[in-house]
Amino acid sequence: MSRTAKVATVREPARVRILRTATDLFYTYGIRGVGVDRIIAESGVAKATLYAHFKSKDELVLAYLRQADEKWRRMLREAAAAAGDDPREQLIAMFDAIAPSGENGQFRGCAFINSASESLPGTPVHLATAAHKRSVREWATQLATAAGAADPALLARQLTVLLDGAMSAASLEPAPEVLPAARQAARKLVEAACH
Repeated sequence: MSRTAKVATVREPARVRILRTATDLFYTYGIRGVGVDRIIAESGVAKATLYAHFKSKDELVLAYLRQADEKWRRMLREAAAAAGDDPREQLIAMFDAIAPSGENGQFRGCAFINSASESLPGTPVHLATAAHKRSVREWATQLATAAGAADPALLARQLTVLLDGAMSAASLEPAPEVLPAARQAARKLVEAACH
């Protein structure tokens, strides 16, 4: 077996390579800042291969967002679970899911807020970002209900707005300066809502 053939057998499948490359590029440079030709070049696939797996750039962006949704909601659940069984502490601990650096070494904020800002309302990409935010808020509402909040939906909205703000701030300033302030504000909100 030639060296080239050996390398080819251990390479990621084309779809995985394309999505991984697109994820890195979209998160770093934005969905409008990255063209299909760059994704093709950096993933090492032919144009026909990319389009065999993803019919359009929008379809690739939606796959990126689905993957980001699964990852972010898993990180939120893990951060909450690490706080123990008290749902009040779990609500505060969701701020621990904010990573101080992205996969490429720099935290660039929320992939969904970034993508929403680059897409028109009503488009599939914008609708996917809104659906993600609703699902996170619904999860937070369930925790707020379990925590005994007088108005669980309001507390969930307050905390998710704070979470989005913390992610935006952490993309501009060091996360160790932002996150303690966000957690402190979250604690005050939870204490006020859950008597």
